[in-house]
Amino acid sequence: MSTTRKLWLGLAALLISSFAVLLWVGDVVHQEAPPLPAAVVTSEGQTLYTRADLQEGRQVWQSIGGQQLGSIWGHGALLAPDWSADWLHREALAMLELLARDEGAASFASLDAAQQAALKARIQPELRHNTYDAATDTITVSPLRAQAMAIVGAHYMSLFSNDPATAKLRENYAMRDNTIAEMEHRRMVTAFFWWTSWAAAAERPGSTISYTQNWPFDPVVGNVATPTSFMWSIFSVLFMIMGIGLLAWHHARHVSDEPLPPIPARDPLADLKPTPSMKATAKYFWTVLALFLAQILLGATTAHYQVEGQEAYGFALANYLPYSLTRTWHTELAVLWIATAWLATGLYIAPMISGYEPKFQRFGVNFLWVCLLVIVVGSFAGQWLAVMDKLGLEHNFWFGHQGWEYTDIGRFWQIFLFIGLMLWVFLVGRALWPVMRSKTATSSIVGLLFLSTVAIGLLYGAGLMWGEHTHIAMVEYWRWWVVHLWVEGFFEVFATAVISYLFLKLGLIRPLTATVGVLFATIVFMAGGVLGTLHHLYFTGTTTAVIALGASFSVLEVVPLALIGLEAYDTWKKQHVAPWMARYRWPIMFFVAVSFWNLVGAGMFGFLVNTPLALYYMQGLNLTATHGHTALFGVYGMLGLGLMLFCLRGIKPAAQWREGWLRGSFWCLNIGLSLMALLTLLPLGILQLKAVLEHGYWFARSAEFMDRPLIHMLVWMRVPGDTLFAVGAVLIAVFVASLWLLKDRRRPIEPLLQKRPVLVAVERKELEEA
Repeated sequence: MSTTRKLWLGLAALLISSFAVLLWVGDVVHQEAPPLPAAVVTSEGQTLYTRADLQEGRQVWQSIGGQQLGSIWGHGALLAPDWSADWLHREALAMLELLARDEGAASFASLDAAQQAALKARIQPELRHNTYDAATDTITVSPLRAQAMAIVGAHYMSLFSNDPATAKLRENYAMRDNTIAEMEHRRMVTAFFWWTSWAAAAERPGSTISYTQNWPFDPVVGNVATPTSFMWSIFSVLFMIMGIGLLAWHHARHVSDEPLPPIPARDPLADLKPTPSMKATAKYFWTVLALFLAQILLGATTAHYQVEGQEAYGFALANYLPYSLTRTWHTELAVLWIATAWLATGLYIAPMISGYEPKFQRFGVNFLWVCLLVIVVGSFAGQWLAVMDKLGLEHNFWFGHQGWEYTDIGRFWQIFLFIGLMLWVFLVGRALWPVMRSKTATSSIVGLLFLSTVAIGLLYGAGLMWGEHTHIAMVEYWRWWVVHLWVEGFFEVFATAVISYLFLKLGLIRPLTATVGVLFATIVFMAGGVLGTLHHLYFTGTTTAVIALGASFSVLEVVPLALIGLEAYDTWKKQHVAPWMARYRWPIMFFVAVSFWNLVGAGMFGFLVNTPLALYYMQGLNLTATHGHTALFGVYGMLGLGLMLFCLRGIKPAAQWREGWLRGSFWCLNIGLSLMALLTLLPLGILQLKAVLEHGYWFARSAEFMDRPLIHMLVWMRVPGDTLFAVGAVLIAVFVASLWLLKDRRRPIEPLLQKRPVLVAVERKELEEA
């Protein structure tokens, strides 16, 4: 059996077994999710909340931005508190205050340490004891707890209104006045917040661990890290060491310094004639840059809200473009422009690979582009109407704001996008079909490229697996299929196959080497990538099995990054193997940057927040944002820009490449991203972690902590990095525009270099000076 066939069988077995386990976990999550009761009642028989209150409260929360305004169970925006942690701590303090007054004290703070400890010991069993009765489908609370719930509920109803008493807090949270206009809707939101906090403290039946694995950390409540989190964190590190050792052994034993194939005397793609559909992808890349620039502008606005709250240099911006909306669009645009770059790459290289232009292919490419524009404009308009309370709850799920970070667009637009992705799969597949039918040396790598295309199209469909009232634990389960498997998983397989095929097409690697390399890389990545999805679900109402599997397999995602330096060096060397490779210098440099940020952003910062014990204290802090920014743009964004530049080289083969602009863009983007992480996100995250360890998770996300001068200074420290980053984005946009708008008045260099390669260095210098 050939090596290629063995790798294909190994990949198939790995994917089948991994997805089988992932689906089994989904069934466990469904069966063991925290109960949503028919009613919450007091021991005296008074009904506080009904299931309808809890469900409609979640709808209201989603319509105002959901996870884009604060967070639930740690997932969401970094400005404004985690509502679950905040409610839980406020409720505990309210109970302590009521008990202290019953004891005749002026306040809880006036008691000595021993008396305070005694009262804490009284409330912890009440908060942690699970009083859900399956027979009556109710949760029962004591009159004391009901009174505390009323106090906290009143605080939130004031916060989401325009009450002057909470105006300062709204400013700190970047919330506009009357975030929720109707009083009844405010009451329902308090019901939903209470239920999420109840699940965070109430112990599972037959267990001493809460539904959220004792998250968030709050010593007052008795929420502390579980032994399970500690144990599997230790094991995960051992698994990582073992995985790195095995990979290093394999590399030493099987990866030899195979000589390069005979390097072509001239660029094999120099005579490539772009087909009509390949030329039509140019508009996708213009769209990529427009969305990229818009994302940067919205990111700067979102960051500025951290220092001025509801305003931007005195202008009441929150009245027209609230924080929850700018952050929604900022995160969505990040995925949209990167995905658009990759979709365009697939549409461009498919006819290039096969040399075949199917009938009406150009029409399909143009039609898909129009659909993408309609989806962006339509979904963003719906979200603005929802957040500004102009859409109504009855239409919000379908056309407004779903409230789930990265999957915020309304269900109608989700379906539309899924259909668009299926059209993309069809267009790429029909162009690749002649090659896939052939039995050539490249058919295997092309087949993997197409299968990754199919996976990208299908996996977005996971975002359609929940309904408007699906349990939040199941929504989180399916949502991370989209965010992790779609964005972080099969897009990477697609990119690996594309880059390898491009080098193969340029004659820099042998077909068998490329095929074996891509298949092996896919197996290594997917070994941890599929079940690694579960590390996002440690504290979302799931069971201990999720922690065990997530910790064990997600850490394996770090394993291939251990040898990333070798990959980066190998990629960098390719630009020097032939004089004509100077044409591809900057696409290659962006690919090298991908390797660097894979090591730093995905590897180092990713592992920092990967293990259960680390994430228990760090989830939802700026340390996770450090990983998010450096991995999402550093890896996937840089890759999208590199692929774009390669495609543009073919679309505009005769255009002059003003390399100074590309050089400036490359270094501005990389240095700007580094400064953004090192001057603001990382130190702010470390300060928050210290606050968590000293006081509890609620404190690190509180207005009391975030409104400190030091925090404001760190936020302002983003300006140098953000400015440099924005300059880099503008430079690459100007470069792309110049390919169409500016004419080259110099003599063409490449034809002369290809005729007389012996005098390459001298002639290039003379011609460039001319």
